[in-house]
Amino acid sequence: MTVTDPISDMLTRVRNALQTSKAEVVIPWSKIKYSITKILIKEGYLDDVEIAEKNGFKIIIAKLKYNKKQPAIQHLRRVSKLGRRTYVKRNAIPYVLNGMGISIISTSKGLKTDKQARRAGLGGELICEIW
Repeated sequence: MTVTDPISDMLTRVRNALQTSKAEVVIPWSKIKYSITKILIKEGYLDDVEIAEKNGFKIIIAKLKYNKKQPAIQHLRRVSKLGRRTYVKRNAIPYVLNGMGISIISTSKGLKTDKQARRAGLGGELICEIW
């Protein structure tokens, strides 16, 4: 099976694992997906992430975070899709839930959260929103 949008696949895997209260989720490895999981750990949405190997392929094992049996991630939304890319200028980066959530932006300096991109004065492709 070929996945056409690997980032959407990753977000869907995380969303499905959270709905079934799984402790961890397995995601096929790629540099951008690993960077997204590192941002989610830093922002407090995931507990831990590790890289393993399964059948000769690298995988990411993300440990999901719960607060009193409620998932730390309430909502995941892919913004920029294959059919319609969404770019934002540095002065037009949207706030997610008035700053309560985060958006991940692919900038010329790598993946950044909306706050980091605003601080650095960078725009880019709006990958996803999380709260």
